[in-house]
Amino acid sequence: MLPEIPQLRIDTIGLGIAVVSAALKQGQVTPTELCKKCLSLIKKTKCLNAYITVSEEAALKQAEESERRYKQGQPLGDLDGIPVAVKDNFSTAGIETTCASNMLKGYIPPYNATVVQKLLDQGALLMGKTNLDEFAMGSGSTDGVFGPVKNPWSYSKQHRERRQRGEQPDSCWLIAGGSSGGSAAAVAAFTCFAALGSDTGGSTRNPAAHCGIVGFKPSYGLVSRHGLIPLVNSMDVPGIFTRCVDDTAMVLGVLAGHDPKDSTTVQNPVKPFMTPNAMDVSGLCVGIPKEYLVPELSSEVRSLWSQAADLFESEGAKVIEVSLPHTCYSIVCYHVLCTSEVASNMARFDGLQYGHRSNIDASTEAMYAATRQEGFNDVVRGRILSGNFFLLKENYENYFVKAQKVRRLIVKDFMHVFDSGVDVLLTPTTLSEAVPYSEFIKEDNRTRSAQDDIFTQPVNMAGLPAVNVPVALSSQGLPIGLQLIGRAFYDQQLLAVAKWLEKQVQFPVIQLQDLMDDGTLVLENGKLTSVSLN
Repeated sequence: MLPEIPQLRIDTIGLGIAVVSAALKQGQVTPTELCKKCLSLIKKTKCLNAYITVSEEAALKQAEESERRYKQGQPLGDLDGIPVAVKDNFSTAGIETTCASNMLKGYIPPYNATVVQKLLDQGALLMGKTNLDEFAMGSGSTDGVFGPVKNPWSYSKQHRERRQRGEQPDSCWLIAGGSSGGSAAAVAAFTCFAALGSDTGGSTRNPAAHCGIVGFKPSYGLVSRHGLIPLVNSMDVPGIFTRCVDDTAMVLGVLAGHDPKDSTTVQNPVKPFMTPNAMDVSGLCVGIPKEYLVPELSSEVRSLWSQAADLFESEGAKVIEVSLPHTCYSIVCYHVLCTSEVASNMARFDGLQYGHRSNIDASTEAMYAATRQEGFNDVVRGRILSGNFFLLKENYENYFVKAQKVRRLIVKDFMHVFDSGVDVLLTPTTLSEAVPYSEFIKEDNRTRSAQDDIFTQPVNMAGLPAVNVPVALSSQGLPIGLQLIGRAFYDQQLLAVAKWLEKQVQFPVIQLQDLMDDGTLVLENGKLTSVSLN
């Protein structure tokens, strides 16, 4: 029995997927209407630079096919007719996949990544490919060849009312976070209902925190990596961006599962969990890692972290301080392992098989060198150089092997905490709110990544699930998020806890009158909800 839905207006596009799916089934809105509305918003928000490629023709065709299925009463699933976007490091058949790099400009894959195919098999409408740091190496979505991504909150009413007098959004716009900033901005600006990102050291959770949305990193092995152009094979996972936890759970249900094309995926890995609707946090044990209370943490984030812990405790949860003693080594460890795998993965881009090829042909070696000089930016080349240094015969034991041993200690830290009875960890996601682009670029890429991913990198090394939940606006009217970390393959339990926290904090919806001339994105009740229009 479908729920009764009040009169749905096409301009209230900030609704959750479940409500919109029900409206599609009741004929109150059509897939074509949704698709055209999202395409219109993509054009209106072009200044954000969230998309590299907009697949308008393909999306409209998919919408027509979806509409036909609804008329026949045979939708493919709850995502049928729902607009989505995909980070431009996932292979998409017939659609250019660039990784925001000159190296892959013009490359059109012959196949879809498994996660993309699963979305299409459910009838989702692919609006386009989103912007990122080149080959996903960065934490601001500022280092891609197509230019930086602007955070939609730069233009929000909330930020406009609180920023310093005389500042103009065009001159002091904020970073979206990275490396999946395009996907985060696309969801935050209502140009799609969900988007895929990748997460190697926080590249989904970081931009989700800066853009005020839910960003979820699944357990390693729960979701297939096949077709995700690799950065660090042992840490990469597809990530999910949505505007509410229920939507994340719905998308995860579509994507999770064993894939014979990816040997790292696990058969039937999901553990029993309490359903989100029945979640009762009394009796839950929430751990607060003492090592995450770093001096660089902003006072506002620290205060909200403490308030969230108090919120759990007031509802009967047990909140305890825990120790992850090897956290302080995670940045260096991650750098060694990341660059080592990058050096290996980037070796395939040699100008011979696909992608860019230099016109210099004095010799094979000269062509190789020129191709990689022209195709990769300074950040990518720097990581390749670092990785090859760590993998040299005389350095391998002292760097790579030692980093792997430290990674094992980090994994054991998490195992010890969860084996002691802790159900979830509550931490900050980022050190502070989003910063202006002009401030962000004062630091080099490595320093920025080390600072911005300090709370997120260890999770990838341990293969655990983690989710960013937006909890409040800062004094500057900008989103601040907190991170919940769960046991391996207890992803759905983690999302149940995240839904409880989301319900308690009632994070406000972004108001984008400055960006949208017709103001269609402002919900009348000022709150984002996935269950009701009332």
